[in-house]
Amino acid sequence: MPTLLISLVVGLATLTQNATPTRLDAARTEIERIIGLSGAEVSVVYRPLNASAGGEILIGPDIVYHAASTMKVPVMIELFRQVDAKTLSLDDTVIVSNVFHSIVDGSEFTLGTSEEADGAAHLSLGKPMSYRDLCETMITISSNLATNVLMEKLGVEKIRATVTRLQAPGMKVLRGVEDQKAFDKGMNNETTGRALLTLLTAIGSGTAGSASATEQMQAILKRQKFNDGIPAGLPKEIVVGHKTGTITKIHHDAAIVYAPEPYVLVVMTRGMADEKKSDLLIAEISRIVYNAVTPR
Repeated sequence: MPTLLISLVVGLATLTQNATPTRLDAARTEIERIIGLSGAEVSVVYRPLNASAGGEILIGPDIVYHAASTMKVPVMIELFRQVDAKTLSLDDTVIVSNVFHSIVDGSEFTLGTSEEADGAAHLSLGKPMSYRDLCETMITISSNLATNVLMEKLGVEKIRATVTRLQAPGMKVLRGVEDQKAFDKGMNNETTGRALLTLLTAIGSGTAGSASATEQMQAILKRQKFNDGIPAGLPKEIVVGHKTGTITKIHHDAAIVYAPEPYVLVVMTRGMADEKKSDLLIAEISRIVYNAVTPR
């Protein structure tokens, strides 16, 4: 075969090979298709926990959303930073109070609490509760009461400083939960998918604190009680450590997925009033990603 013809054949083969979509490309295309059908604004961020593994999906990674309860992740990280610094112990206790202070003018406000929403924190009102149990309640059942108690003790400025240290500027923690005066002025906790990816990667890779701290944080995330989002799209044997966040027409799930090749997946949604539908969307995105990245 003439040299020129051989070169043309080889070149055509190379172009054809390069034009073949990878499994991640195909996954992204399918995810974008179902996002379009949902009518919602959705961000999806995927990256292997082991950075050297390569490959990622970034759909709207820097779109800013109301953080909802995903802001409880940096609160947990700051708690363990202070434990590492030996300024407190997880077994130290604090009296659980339902009196907090607005960032607008310092005025007092209270939360509507219940045993269903706040678990042990509600039952401990006026009584001592350990930092360990407050953190568990904040993450696994997303207690707002436990969150605000922790934030007033840890300090919002210190939580923000830890976010800065971990290089997740898209996560902006301004205040505790249910500060109505602040909400009315648009002073809300915000985050991006990229920021949550950064924070969960730091926990999963062991850089968010000491080995003991990050192991404990991972264990707490694995005990999450709300599992209708990312975990619902995975085989039952796959362990997931994650934090959800939900308010009106906002529904997020940010996870470390302990697949054969562990990864971080963040799905953020805005505009779906029916939480069951947003759960189904998040679960389907989770399924698509898992099938794309898991060896068969």
